[in-house]
Amino acid sequence: MKLKEIDDLAHNQKQRPKTLGLFDLSIMGIGAIIGTGILVLTGIVAATDAGPGVIFSFLIAALASGLIGLCYSELTTSIPSSGSAYVYTWVSMGQTVAYFTGWTMLGVYITTTATVAAGWTGYFTSFLGELEIVFPKVLSTTPFNGGIINLPATIIVILIMLLLMRGMSESKTINNILVIVKLSIIILFIIVGIFSVKVKNWSPLLPYGLKGVFNGASTVFFAFLGFDALATSAEEAKDVQKNLPRAIIISLVVSTLLYIVVSLVMTGDVFYKKLNVAEAMSFVLITTHHPLVAQIISAGALLGIIAVILAFIYASSNIAMAMSRGGFLPKKFSELNNKTGSPNKSLLLIGIVAAVGAGFLDLKNLATFSNVGSICVFALISLAVILLRKLYPNLKRPFKVPFGMIIPVSSILICIFLLSNLPFSAWLNYIGWLLIGLIIYLVYSIKHVEY
Repeated sequence: MKLKEIDDLAHNQKQRPKTLGLFDLSIMGIGAIIGTGILVLTGIVAATDAGPGVIFSFLIAALASGLIGLCYSELTTSIPSSGSAYVYTWVSMGQTVAYFTGWTMLGVYITTTATVAAGWTGYFTSFLGELEIVFPKVLSTTPFNGGIINLPATIIVILIMLLLMRGMSESKTINNILVIVKLSIIILFIIVGIFSVKVKNWSPLLPYGLKGVFNGASTVFFAFLGFDALATSAEEAKDVQKNLPRAIIISLVVSTLLYIVVSLVMTGDVFYKKLNVAEAMSFVLITTHHPLVAQIISAGALLGIIAVILAFIYASSNIAMAMSRGGFLPKKFSELNNKTGSPNKSLLLIGIVAAVGAGFLDLKNLATFSNVGSICVFALISLAVILLRKLYPNLKRPFKVPFGMIIPVSSILICIFLLSNLPFSAWLNYIGWLLIGLIIYLVYSIKHVEY
């Protein structure tokens, strides 16, 4: 097991502009967490897994995320690096585990970016339809689904990639605006929808039993992936030791409250079995005779989903940059632009791969490995806290997870439980991604890795 020395990390890192304050970090985390999860996933999970008990699914997922978030906080303040889980596992578990951790996170983020972009197309064509503009189906559908290309998804990914290549100082302003718009439409939905709630729709509360609640928790856990994007922003965060842990906790608390309230309003307004639709929020408002508000929600969702794509492209490019620094990927991907301080070659790589995926591939099955991959990485994060306390007992820890080893061990056990509730097909997709990574590792990475 070849561990990376913590002191070597600072030597390999180039100074990047400190542009992200507490507000920016919190907004980034909230924007990533309440993306397609709240706009799409809430209704589908309620309809197919948990019924009105979806609120308990979110609570379980939030509890697990909160414990893992505390572990992230200890690691990000002790080892502020854009590599996130990839770096933490290298200094605690060795190069091989680090490589596959980084490779997993790249796959999770790229696939999520492409999947979210594909979902954005649905809102885009629906919004045009409300304006009586028909977008050609062959240009909004992948070849796997009878079309030529999902052009809107491809274009939106490329545009966001180009925005990020201009630097985070400009990108953060647009991201903040997009997230505020998204928060506004969610609050609007709650205010309008709460007056149509019928208590009888919450019965039965657990139509699929506790198993349905736990299955739902394993599914919606994916929605909380966004706080990992915060860990990758460590090098650009102001006062990282204080602001990053606060931002992680703030984003988790705010997002959880919004998920629960939206779930209560949705399942109170419309019987849960009818919520198996992609545009659940708009569907609920149309069903309760608020068509104008539904159109506003659709327009806001178009902007809100863009913030999710931005956060995930940003995070995956930072991981690619960190892996390049370590020699697992070619060195050119760790080069920073002299003017913007951003890893433009990594952004270009991630953006092109995600754009191609969104435009041409059938992502429905491929995306399922994101849950497996992210939960596995989160378990490794918790394990890294335990190992680093033993390997580096004197390491300066501005934030330390309380109660000794109880929280890291508990989060590992919760991750194992959530993994046990995921379908076998998800595991097959994840194993396939690891096999691709293994080929790259044996052909290139193992020959160029730096210790």
